[in-house]
Amino acid sequence: MTFAEIKAIAKERGIKVGGVKKIDLVRSLQAQEGNEPCFATGRAAECGQLHCLWIKSCE
Repeated sequence: MTFAEIKAIAKERGIKVGGVKKIDLVRSLQAQEGNEPCFATGRAAECGQLHCLWIKSCE
């Protein structure tokens, strides 16, 4: 997913996107979805959040 697509999702959900880094924006979206905000923390293989929208692009 591109950063522009992530920004669009965030805007739709009422999250401010100006001056926010991709990682922080995805983590905000994860928290809003009820998931642990762990994007790009190196725990993708062990997080257990298989329903997370961001799991495929997580590191």
